[in-house]
Amino acid sequence: MNQRFTIKPADLPAIAAFECVARHCSFTRAADELGVSTSALSQTVRKLERHLGVLLLRRTTRSVGPTDAGARFLAGVGPGLAQLAEACASLEGEGDAPRGLVRVALSRVTYALFIAPHLARFAREYPHIRLEFGLSDGLSEVVGEGFDVGVRLDEAIPRDMITAPVGGPQRLVVVGAPDYFAHHPRPTAPRDLLDHDCIRLRFVTSGRLQRWWLGDGEDEVELDVDGRVVLNDMLAIVDAAVAGLGLAQVFAGLVRAPLANKQLVRVLQSHSAEFPGFSFYYPNRAHMPVKLRCFLDFFRAANRPRG
Repeated sequence: MNQRFTIKPADLPAIAAFECVARHCSFTRAADELGVSTSALSQTVRKLERHLGVLLLRRTTRSVGPTDAGARFLAGVGPGLAQLAEACASLEGEGDAPRGLVRVALSRVTYALFIAPHLARFAREYPHIRLEFGLSDGLSEVVGEGFDVGVRLDEAIPRDMITAPVGGPQRLVVVGAPDYFAHHPRPTAPRDLLDHDCIRLRFVTSGRLQRWWLGDGEDEVELDVDGRVVLNDMLAIVDAAVAGLGLAQVFAGLVRAPLANKQLVRVLQSHSAEFPGFSFYYPNRAHMPVKLRCFLDFFRAANRPRG
């Protein structure tokens, strides 16, 4: 075999550096991830290219990307590097308290529903596990964006991911502020909503407006309600409802406190729709890191449906 194409253990850092640059299509972002300077990273990749005698990255003043040869090389080394990282991660916490960083991709709504109420207790029970949450209402790519685990509605999870349900079935409820009902009659049937000022949700990913779905266990109805306020965040919709700007249809878990404090009133209780809920999801892996197993077990147990 040509000696140029014989890889030694000492070459692994340079290969990992190339993989990081190719994955980010950026020396700057790769340098941030690896904790080195961009100039040192560039020199490392150039040294690897000289060793192999092949140009791996196409560089311009505006962009960086793999050449055809670089793309083939990346496809070959990527899985191997991922296996090495996974093997190392699987040792975290062995013989010691679980430790390390868990990166989680989820929306502000799922953070409020499943994480925030229990985060302080998790921190007390696992003081050596660090957590980083990427809050976005878009559909994050867990692997491509460097997350360990994500949370989505079951129907939106890619089929090649492993799933772990959290929180059980979810229920959508219709609520309004006492001030709103001081000037508007309470709806007694789903179609009464068509005569009300309803606060609407626009989905971040698709851009479409959510239709309101109501059911009583037997009959279901989907309504294209109207209103003067449109928001793309359900937590903001709760705040708008508390302010008396209209009726809102939101997850029941988001309005427990405003209902208890009588800032909101629930209506059409027999028509609240229930549907399959959310799941944690993560890529298939031979060895799950102890830190991730602790995270999943804790938050699934903390959010186990009662009764």
